[in-house]
Amino acid sequence: MTDRNPTTVVFDVGNVLLRWDPRNLYRSIFTDENEMEWFLATVCTGPWNLEQDRGRDWDEAVALLVKDFPDHETSIRAFHDRWEETVSGTIEENVALLERLRNAGVPNYCITNFSAPKFTLSKKRFPFLDGFDGTIVSGDERLLKPEPAIYNLLLDRYGLTAADCIFIDDSKANVEGARAVGMKAIHFLEPMDLAAELRRYGIAA
Repeated sequence: MTDRNPTTVVFDVGNVLLRWDPRNLYRSIFTDENEMEWFLATVCTGPWNLEQDRGRDWDEAVALLVKDFPDHETSIRAFHDRWEETVSGTIEENVALLERLRNAGVPNYCITNFSAPKFTLSKKRFPFLDGFDGTIVSGDERLLKPEPAIYNLLLDRYGLTAADCIFIDDSKANVEGARAVGMKAIHFLEPMDLAAELRRYGIAA
């Protein structure tokens, strides 16, 4: 390991750059908060959604749940058909920071657990997602954070050195995964001043 400062910033997307929460959608579907929470804990669960991030086809994923929960078909299909409503917008200060980093010539990359077709949709809505020096999307690679392979894929594909990279993610497990392959990492949770955190590592923008 080395104590030299990183030179390259690697971003996660969900809840670092984009505000993502299925509740953004389902609060418009359910009038009862408890019923919505039951649905997200029992039907359209986090582990179910993660398999789409791993590359499972959305039609297949929806069909599996409709088979098991036919009374909730409309709400299940909404997760796919109205997925864009799960993203309420950007975390403005972090997107502004990303643009300053780019303007300053700081290499910037992305590793995200994200369904490939939904990432394509998101790039159309949020064009800044298309501006990274390199992007690793889990759904394209059929790899997930915090598996070491997805971090190593970024390093190998783009000729990066782990010690030169600092990774930012809202998931503690994903941050620990990055550290395990030799990257420095920041566990981002609002209202953290991410620019101030990067300055601690010698990266100013």
